[in-house]
Amino acid sequence: MMITTLVMVASILFLALQLEEKFKVPSPLSLIALSFAAHNVIKQAPMMTGDAESFAKLVIFLLPVLLISDALELKLRELKKHGLSLLYLSIVAVSLSVMVALAISDWLFRDYHLSNAAVVMLFSMVLATDPVSVVSIFSKFQLPHQLKMLAEGESLFNDATALIVFVFIGLFALKGGVITPLYVAEISIVVIVGSIFIGVSVGFVGLMLMKTTHNRIAEMMILILAGYSAFVLAEHFYVLLNFFGGHSHMHLSGILAVIFATLTVSHMMNKHLEHENERISNDEATLTQEALKTKTSARLFMTVLQRVKATLEEKNRHLRNKEDIQLLAMVANTLLFIAMAEMIDLDLLWQYRFEILIMFAATTFIRGVMMTIFAWVTNNTRQMVDVNQRWTTVLSFAGIKGGLSIVMLTMIPASFEHLESFKAIVIGVIMLSTFVYAAILIWYIHRHQAAFLVELNAEGQHH
Repeated sequence: MMITTLVMVASILFLALQLEEKFKVPSPLSLIALSFAAHNVIKQAPMMTGDAESFAKLVIFLLPVLLISDALELKLRELKKHGLSLLYLSIVAVSLSVMVALAISDWLFRDYHLSNAAVVMLFSMVLATDPVSVVSIFSKFQLPHQLKMLAEGESLFNDATALIVFVFIGLFALKGGVITPLYVAEISIVVIVGSIFIGVSVGFVGLMLMKTTHNRIAEMMILILAGYSAFVLAEHFYVLLNFFGGHSHMHLSGILAVIFATLTVSHMMNKHLEHENERISNDEATLTQEALKTKTSARLFMTVLQRVKATLEEKNRHLRNKEDIQLLAMVANTLLFIAMAEMIDLDLLWQYRFEILIMFAATTFIRGVMMTIFAWVTNNTRQMVDVNQRWTTVLSFAGIKGGLSIVMLTMIPASFEHLESFKAIVIGVIMLSTFVYAAILIWYIHRHQAAFLVELNAEGQHH
């Protein structure tokens, strides 16, 4: 059975990559389509999860490696440069979206009589985006770097915010907790600051381990170890508190911890590589000057060449590590989509088709409004990069949903009266956003490729 599963995973991933290479079909679309086809056409296809709880465990197991892969693409100086923009996209926009949802929930789902806690939970689940899908689509086009940075950075940090709102506000209120502005402010600060502190601390430990080896595989293991350790420490923070006599059930954001652990390690690695690149440039100048002399020093040439060779080997090692992590992330993503295909109950989706369409339309409209507000804010703030109409459209449809939403589903108590409808709505919105948003993004970017190329070239000239 395990060998059959491996063959199926490898086959689906191969076909998805071929479709991506030959026809520019983003891998998330082909992966979920092929997975669904394999599960329904091949009746003997092995079950990977079987139920929502098992699927959630699989997502939690694979989530850190997906986050590590995406976080490696981020640069700390770019996060600083776009800090205000990402703050709006990942925190302000999510918070405002939940508030809008609370205001229109009675109109959207008047027959369900949802409590405020239920509305917060439902919309938190469908606000969480999938960074893998966004990165995959953007990689097929030449887009302005700053636009890619905004979309990919938002899709990473947005997940953490949505999960915090779901757990510490929605679930807390559902279980009888009293929500006040002071509580929201306190819990947000504690979770965000605590998660970042754990991530950075684990990242520095990873850097210390990096200095002990020059083995490429060992360095990759350190990256994975740092990401997973940060995730476990944040999600099981209450264990540390109880160890020191705290008697608490508090846990932090594993997503944020993974992102900042990876950022810490990659930032120091990138700084070292930049320093080495400067040395190569200086060595090149030294060799050029030496070559112009009548008498050259063979010893100097050998010394410089050995140093350049060592630097290039280290740079190649780091680049290959990133490629290996990306490969692991692709396999992990394939496993997730196959498992998601097993989770889809077409009869259940058809039963709640109207609710799914209403939620999809509502979230699409709300996201469009949030991105329009974002564009207005950026164009009136000097510290933020200007966002034009094309960028606004791309950002609006970059809100593809992913597996984290289903993880949230499994956190809802089994006694919750709307659990079945929530499952159908969330999975339905994930499916619609994956295909509809991705198709619109591909069509829109392709149509405006010339304008995006002009912006990309202007961006390069500016730098």
